[in-house]
Amino acid sequence: PTDSGEVTVLPAGRHEFPFTFQLPETLATSFEGKHGNVRYWVKAKLHRPWATVKKAKKEFTVIEPIDINTPALLAPQAGAKEKFARAWYCNRGQVSVTAKIDRKGYTPGEVIPIFAEIDNCTSRAVVPKAAIIQTQTFVARGTKKQKKLVVTSISGDSIAAGKREVWHGRALKIPPVGPSILHCRIIQVEYSLKVCVDIPGSSKLILELPLVIGTIPLHPFGSRTSSISSQCSVHMEWLSSIPERPEAPPEYSAVVSSPEPEQSLAPPSAELRSALEGPFFAYIQEFRFRPPPLYSEVDPNPPSEAVRPRCMTC
Repeated sequence: PTDSGEVTVLPAGRHEFPFTFQLPETLATSFEGKHGNVRYWVKAKLHRPWATVKKAKKEFTVIEPIDINTPALLAPQAGAKEKFARAWYCNRGQVSVTAKIDRKGYTPGEVIPIFAEIDNCTSRAVVPKAAIIQTQTFVARGTKKQKKLVVTSISGDSIAAGKREVWHGRALKIPPVGPSILHCRIIQVEYSLKVCVDIPGSSKLILELPLVIGTIPLHPFGSRTSSISSQCSVHMEWLSSIPERPEAPPEYSAVVSSPEPEQSLAPPSAELRSALEGPFFAYIQEFRFRPPPLYSEVDPNPPSEAVRPRCMTC
């Protein structure tokens, strides 16, 4: 019944009633994990007199927007680690690894260029590897559980004893994965780039760099617009020295004096030579002369009426 007490009777057939809901801005991304999940759905109920309640449920997906065009996610990530390889209490040498990536935030489908340097000072060959690790953290009733998964990985060439291997932007492509979940109280999904070195007869040397998988990709001019504009403002300061009103051009006699070509071709004086001994700089010509008059289709000197116009056929 409505507010007035009237009862609306629906005839037999199909009837549709649209509903809209405003989602909160702080919803976590939908996720399915081993120890927990984040799900969203819409429930609808139909109450009928003298009959059971009809129910329907429809799930939908929520993706929390993560923009990687922020200073924290555009900052480069780097680290270094070293390890002494020991077997049966014998020192076999030291292995060190240094790795760097250009930023912290990436989106699925992008390629991470890895810059790394691996020094093998042991007596055996070692194998470097790189992988993207997903760490799922579940918190409930004071208990925490974690699960780690290898999203993707690459393997480098074997490094002989006493040799060094350098990665100049080794490509590691991010597969289609869910974005990071960082602000949920019970479930967190974090990513990291792991660079490890397999050492025979000893434990692995592992270096981890944090990653954030976002949803809004990198803008081509987002991170450099401010820096370029600031540099341009510095280089354009010379424009302030140009006068607002250009001066009149000099007279011809002041520019071309008596013919003295011998003096113009004479070597510079000692003072001028000392001033030119330093580095040469490009100077910008100041536009102090008045510009030419604007073009106009109206003849400033029209012919007089007394002059008879010439016939073009004669």
